[in-house]
Amino acid sequence: MDKPDWAGPLTEAYERSLGYLTALPDRPVGNTMNWPDLREALGGPLPEGPEDARDVVAKLATAAEPGLVNTPSGRFFGFVVGGAHPAALAADWLATTWDQNACLAALAPSASAVEEVAGEWLVRLFGLPVQTSVGFVTGGQMANFTALAAARHEMLRREGWDVEADGLAGAPRLRVLAGRQRHDSIDRALRFLGLGRNAITPVETDDQGRMRPDALAEALAEGGGPTIVCAQIGGVNTGAFDPVGEICAIAHEAGAWVHVDGAFGLWAAAVPRLRHLTAGVEQADSWATDGHKWLNVPYDSGMVFCAHPEAHRAAMGIRAGYLIHGADGERDAIDYTPDFSRRARGFAVYAAIRTLGRTGIADLVERCCTLAARFAERLAAHDDVEVLNDVSLNQVLVRFLSPDGDHDGHTRAVVDRVQREGTCWMSGTIWQGRAAMRISVSNWSTDQDDVDRSVEAILRCARPDAGDR
Repeated sequence: MDKPDWAGPLTEAYERSLGYLTALPDRPVGNTMNWPDLREALGGPLPEGPEDARDVVAKLATAAEPGLVNTPSGRFFGFVVGGAHPAALAADWLATTWDQNACLAALAPSASAVEEVAGEWLVRLFGLPVQTSVGFVTGGQMANFTALAAARHEMLRREGWDVEADGLAGAPRLRVLAGRQRHDSIDRALRFLGLGRNAITPVETDDQGRMRPDALAEALAEGGGPTIVCAQIGGVNTGAFDPVGEICAIAHEAGAWVHVDGAFGLWAAAVPRLRHLTAGVEQADSWATDGHKWLNVPYDSGMVFCAHPEAHRAAMGIRAGYLIHGADGERDAIDYTPDFSRRARGFAVYAAIRTLGRTGIADLVERCCTLAARFAERLAAHDDVEVLNDVSLNQVLVRFLSPDGDHDGHTRAVVDRVQREGTCWMSGTIWQGRAAMRISVSNWSTDQDDVDRSVEAILRCARPDAGDR
């Protein structure tokens, strides 16, 4: 076997990575090169022959870095994106080096074992039932998809229908009840599952986006048949929590399956001060969350949990003569996720949990929530700034008032200026028909200085004459 040059390209990658990460506090958070220039820098004709691997890595890094939105920065507050904790990043490098296909225990024994251990830790951390099964997927979208596939299986099985064998043609119609302020990944999952968006009956919500239990009870009473109720903890705009305990009681009384979309809100269950927000969450039938949000592991990382392992395996599992399935209790990840070929995502999750521990995870989440409250307090102190939500978690919705009355246009302009100015990066959104800036504090490295610097930059960009400079 030839001895390849591992040292050259890996040394270059290490040096570039370390340089990038150590310079993050001083880097503009947004990208500094536009798309056409990036395309030109990275483009060119199809290479005709080989090139030195270290040179390739160096040229790639040089060309790509100006187009990076520096999401690992402590001053990136767009969407709900955490940074990568050092231990998780290092474990993810190892996962890439080891290059395991983590679908089968026979193919990747260590990956199988570490996912089983990390999954058990997460079940305990969130206070879920001990028999809960766990799948490691790409993110919240596929976590919701997988959980709803298990729900589809179980609810149709109770009606005497085998959806895995017979499909949906002729099947009893499933209805899905979900709050009006649900995340779009619920709708998208239902499209993937063949149920369609129109399977959803929207349930009314309050002014913060929380599902109203009385409205759910009315919706359940209006129709029968197999039903899935989708609750949400941690609304993507306001951070609000559906009253999941009440929802579970009402839905289970009607024989429905309850799925909880907890992409980032489920992590509040790990924090003593915030745990009341998730009261009753353990009564649900399935749950979805992200690791690349509040656990701060590298992309991609999501987890699906199911209180009915048989339904989970029935919806996802596959058997084939050429596959070597686990015996003697070995865990085959292919039974719990949609993938055949899949990355060994559990190593980074394991490293993050082991490094932080229960108390470290709680501190990370609580610190982000405290800093979000600081954002809201400092911005709301200015007459031309309006905070639109009750800041109960890590999300802050901000609107900027304009002397000419065009508050939507001014708010969008402020978001654009902030992104281009570079001190920090926030995203825009629409909340109850009004334009807003959405601030999400999710990064392990964010501190009070990051918040204060960002507030100052936002207020500069919000001045009426800011667009003239």
